[in-house]
Amino acid sequence: MQEGKKTLYQRVLTTPGCQLVTAPGEAQGTAQPAFSRFYIYERQQSQQQDWLRIGPDTFGKTIGWMKANCTVDWKIQLTLAFTNPANRDRLLFFKDRTALESIMDAPDPVTQIAPLRNKLKHQKTTDEILAQEPETFIDLQKQFYLLPILSGEEVMTEEGFRMRLLNVASVSEAPQPPDGHNASNATADTTRRMKEFTAAVVFVIDSTISMDPYIDRTREAVRKIYQTIEAEHLGQQVKFGLVAFRSSTQAVSGLQYVSKMYADPNTVKDGQDFLAKVASLKQASVSSKLYAEDAYAGVMTAIDNIDWHNFGARYIVLITDASAIDGNNTLSSTGLDASQVRLEAGRPGIAIYTLHLKSNAGKKDHARAESQYRDLSTYAGTNTTLYYPVNAGDVNEFGAKVDALATAITTQVKAAYSGDDAIGSASNAQDDDNAAAQDPMLQDSALIGHAMRLAYLGSTTGTAAPPVFQAWISDRDLIKQNIATTDVRVLLTKAQLSDLNDVVRKVLQAANEGLISPADMFARLRSVAATMGADPNQLQQNSTSTLKDLGVMGEYMEGLPYHSDVLSLDEDTWKNWDVSSQEKFIRTLNSKLRLYQRYNEDVDRWVSLTTGSDARDNVYPVPLEAMP
Repeated sequence: MQEGKKTLYQRVLTTPGCQLVTAPGEAQGTAQPAFSRFYIYERQQSQQQDWLRIGPDTFGKTIGWMKANCTVDWKIQLTLAFTNPANRDRLLFFKDRTALESIMDAPDPVTQIAPLRNKLKHQKTTDEILAQEPETFIDLQKQFYLLPILSGEEVMTEEGFRMRLLNVASVSEAPQPPDGHNASNATADTTRRMKEFTAAVVFVIDSTISMDPYIDRTREAVRKIYQTIEAEHLGQQVKFGLVAFRSSTQAVSGLQYVSKMYADPNTVKDGQDFLAKVASLKQASVSSKLYAEDAYAGVMTAIDNIDWHNFGARYIVLITDASAIDGNNTLSSTGLDASQVRLEAGRPGIAIYTLHLKSNAGKKDHARAESQYRDLSTYAGTNTTLYYPVNAGDVNEFGAKVDALATAITTQVKAAYSGDDAIGSASNAQDDDNAAAQDPMLQDSALIGHAMRLAYLGSTTGTAAPPVFQAWISDRDLIKQNIATTDVRVLLTKAQLSDLNDVVRKVLQAANEGLISPADMFARLRSVAATMGADPNQLQQNSTSTLKDLGVMGEYMEGLPYHSDVLSLDEDTWKNWDVSSQEKFIRTLNSKLRLYQRYNEDVDRWVSLTTGSDARDNVYPVPLEAMP
């Protein structure tokens, strides 16, 4: 066991050169892959060295011995994922903590960062920096890699941002370019690869009463853009699709469907074929039970039922005049809220644009809808919210926005196909003369298009994580400190995910009871803590005991160096919340439960961290945001 723990075992990661031997003190053994995870079954000294008897999993199987000094303790199974670098500088890996701290403490970080980057650009190395993040994006969803956190702490910068100073480890084998491979060859390779760059734009459109004018105008926009595409012979580069959504057919059977795929971009041949597939789409003939509609059902249909792997750039354009039904509402078909749907869209790398039709009839609903769709349409890694209101639901304004968006995306793909720098690329991101500089939506589109290209190039060129062993990084850009450089993934085993699911469900039950009696809620949580294996004698009985103090979330969560709404909740805080705050807390937990069920069923993304380990110790990279 780890010191002071009752459920967490000691584990280590191997470094390059670690050898597995049959007995302590042996000189020669079998080399192990770097960053394999092993569990410690025994410690012993031999020839003045510490040795570890190790196993690939926690189920009693040992495979030999290894020197302790060639391993790194890994107390918490956390790993980092690079965000898309389209809207920030490349992450720097510092050799020591003090150099990074001095920059974070500086009143003007630019004065310290600029000379470092200039030196890296011209001399390739500096005394302070071990490595840089790759230029193109590495998608953890497609190419799993370990960038484990060894330790970290939160600091406040001079500019008022909370940033994390993280000690990380990274090992990867840098691919060697073939003989004669130079910069011009690399440029030619990139141009050749971009010839295969394609885009899918899927409209997810509200088809309830009052939507016919917008449905017709969307069809018109696609018809016009297809004429341009076909005239420029880009028919294979840009594809359009369409999903319609309404609301619960159990509540109102006359609605006919909750969501329906009209056109899958993988099967659409051309503009005429698209228009034929969506010709029958009309607004509903009856009203829904609620003003809100099941927008998340339409988005999830597009995410789950379309094969996005065939496209380098992936876009959903949500069009609606109403808010979305919350995940905890009995009329929700998904059980998910905006943040969970956004996380699911992030897995295949989809950007969600929302065109919110602010009609006069829905004035009381506007604020709620805007809050939901701003969350839903935040594109991870670029800190960009792709939410655009259409004043008074004006059809002409709406049409202009749809035309501009479809044209911008198509233009970006054309530029990539032609080998030109698209608007938003690094070489012309500051060009204020282009049309994008005059329109925030086009600026955002250009930035997202650039991010999509970086992700595509990263996947097609096999970009790897930098070959660093141990270094210090910041989890936010040192200049644009509101932009994250990394996302955190918590690596949970099947048992831990099941544990998490059970605990959240029990906390949820207690929270529901707490709407009536806060004291009863925390009494219930103490009971949960006892059943989850904590020592009941250690449970504090005062009202300021947090859920973390009660032990209900398991030791693997207590050690996370990140803030948790659940773990920091105490009885006094709960009592002081109004009913709407309590309901929001419960609703968020409910929707996260749905995510855990999806993760458990997602067989393709469970990862083995050691060759030969029991499948029960495989892990799932759960986004930190999905944790309670």
